[in-house]
Amino acid sequence: MSITINGNPVDLPGDPRVSLLDLLREDLHLTGTKKGCNQGACGACTVLVDGERILSCLALAVQYEGREVTTIEGLGTTGDLHPLQRAFVEHDGFQCGYCTPGQICSAIGMAAEIGRGVPSHVTGDLAATTIALSHDELRERMSGNLCRCGAHNGIVDAIFETFGEGELQAEAAE
Repeated sequence: MSITINGNPVDLPGDPRVSLLDLLREDLHLTGTKKGCNQGACGACTVLVDGERILSCLALAVQYEGREVTTIEGLGTTGDLHPLQRAFVEHDGFQCGYCTPGQICSAIGMAAEIGRGVPSHVTGDLAATTIALSHDELRERMSGNLCRCGAHNGIVDAIFETFGEGELQAEAAE
């Protein structure tokens, strides 16, 4: 039994009780994914599974046999950052940096959700095939990822720069 993590096949742990978060951090030493509350309330442990965001602290590693997991380490490298990682740097979207990996993975998953037409609680037209990334839409979709040190405005600006349209970027700067 194996799982693919950042493009590399990895054997699943023998103990079926091991969380995906613990597999990443303890067994594979991929410490970019953070252990925050360990209860699914803060979003620090957000990773992508087949492009969808999940909370790895609430997931058992064995649940994802045969699937593709992407962590912050799989999105970019020091010399070749993902566009959202660059935007976080440019907009000071981090202060302590603890929530940053989860915020970035969550925002990438959020953009994919919008692209698939998945509505949120604040989406006005549930039958719409196109969803605009408004301030309300972004804040609702990112509400599961907490920032405790005050970098929230930079985080929002970075996400708008990367995934929003020009008029949304201007709105974010106001």
